[in-house]
Amino acid sequence: MGQGLWRVARNQQLQHQGYGGQGYLTRDHGRRMATNNVPSTSHRKQAQGGIDIYHLLKARKSKEQEGFINLEMLPPELSFTILSYLNATDLCLASCVWQDLANDELLWQGLCKSTWGHCSIYNKNPPLGFSFRKLYMQLDEGSLTFNANPDEGVNYFMSKGILDDSPKEIAKFIFCTRTLNWKKLRIYLDERRDVLDDLVTLHNFRNQFLPNALREFFRHIHAPEERGEYLETLITKFSHRFCACNPDLMRELGLSPDAVYVLCYSLILLSIDLTSPHVKNKMSKREFIRNTRRAAQNISEDFVGHLYDNIYLIGHVAA
Repeated sequence: MGQGLWRVARNQQLQHQGYGGQGYLTRDHGRRMATNNVPSTSHRKQAQGGIDIYHLLKARKSKEQEGFINLEMLPPELSFTILSYLNATDLCLASCVWQDLANDELLWQGLCKSTWGHCSIYNKNPPLGFSFRKLYMQLDEGSLTFNANPDEGVNYFMSKGILDDSPKEIAKFIFCTRTLNWKKLRIYLDERRDVLDDLVTLHNFRNQFLPNALREFFRHIHAPEERGEYLETLITKFSHRFCACNPDLMRELGLSPDAVYVLCYSLILLSIDLTSPHVKNKMSKREFIRNTRRAAQNISEDFVGHLYDNIYLIGHVAA
């Protein structure tokens, strides 16, 4: 009997506070209560998440009212600085909103030269109707063509007037471009030894330690996966170029291009030995010094030891 009276009194209290028979707020009354209580509870936190709902709704509303920043209302130099951080795809999308700003020639010139550092057309008077945005599309199309068929890609660049038909210009283009597939590039350079010769001369190895110079060389001209005539050609060309860039060092150490060739081969073999998981018994420093000096007797033991330390600490020269 007592419990029944308590339930009646409790239900009357809930109805007086705006709850229905099931103990929930009615929809309309609940909305009125939330609307009336928001200003007075702006500093009250939810018990579970600890989030200020009033401030969240207010901040969201203010953001919706603000929208995107209109770049046309900013100073031109600031607008161009913001757009200069975009890639070509995003810049094309931005041109749908800010056509005059996003189609600016300086922006597209920067994209072209940051991706393709050298093109013959950069040093020529632009033809009628020239635009760097159109040039970017042609360079991108030519790079994709090169990555499918190198000869067709080079012919495409020449047909559009982007590259001159000379080994030196092609070598400069390859040296300053990072969008070309290295496997296709290796095939192309193996067939075009005249371009390879000019590409090697573009490297400056002055005052560089031999293993570091060899790493830089193989970043631009990737080594073949297997030993063969092409690898021997690359090492031979590198050896002569390294000696030409460091004549004083060669005289001081008593090294010739043939001795540098032997050292390069030793560094490649050592790199494979130390980094390959299939080689269980790694070559020691003493063994490397003994084997290298056996092939090139004029090299000092300390110099060969520094070569070993470089490979051991930094890693493969042709990775």
